[in-house]
Amino acid sequence: MINIKSVGPTGLVLAAALLLTSCGKASDEIQPVQDEAAARAAALESENAPSYGDADAKVHIVEFLDPACETCAVFFPMVKEWMSQVPGEIRLSVRHVAFHSGSQYAVQVLEASRQQGKYWETLEALLAAQGQWTQNHTVLPEKIGPAIASVGLDMDKLMTDMNSMEALVRVEQDRKDAVLLKISKTPTYFVNGRPLPSFGAQQLADLIGEELQKHGAIPQR
Repeated sequence: MINIKSVGPTGLVLAAALLLTSCGKASDEIQPVQDEAAARAAALESENAPSYGDADAKVHIVEFLDPACETCAVFFPMVKEWMSQVPGEIRLSVRHVAFHSGSQYAVQVLEASRQQGKYWETLEALLAAQGQWTQNHTVLPEKIGPAIASVGLDMDKLMTDMNSMEALVRVEQDRKDAVLLKISKTPTYFVNGRPLPSFGAQQLADLIGEELQKHGAIPQR
């Protein structure tokens, strides 16, 4: 059973309420709301996002992450630990947003690492060594290479792929989707489309637990 209640401080479904004032206006009012909901759902469920875990998992977590974000570095291993407690029941997808100064470079490194099948290893290496390649919340690009040396990437290929059209298109799509979803900070999580009621480790654990229970992955409390 996932131990979601013992998390310490470090440790889209869109609710659309339709007020129909008359039968004559119903169709006019419903369509824009449906269009907005569809656009938000599409922005959240990007098919191109890197995904970790069983594709058929009952719980899908979407995280908007800045690799230079200190809180992201704390939360990522915590979420992976929760996933390990209920094998096959949780899937994690990551979207990139560059809020910190210079983060665009780190995001492009992550996108380029996908071309070598080493995205998750690169992400974990970056987050674990974050203090080595950031200073005063600013990315130091020249420090990133040494920080991810253990991953075993072809660095020449990485440098080329960072500026490939494929990588740049994915970076831009994440940026546009973050704007549409009004993402203003990282990490931002959605669990089966549901946003956190407020930010915190326990709030995230509780929301994951609710969805696991709802889908029969863990016993009801």
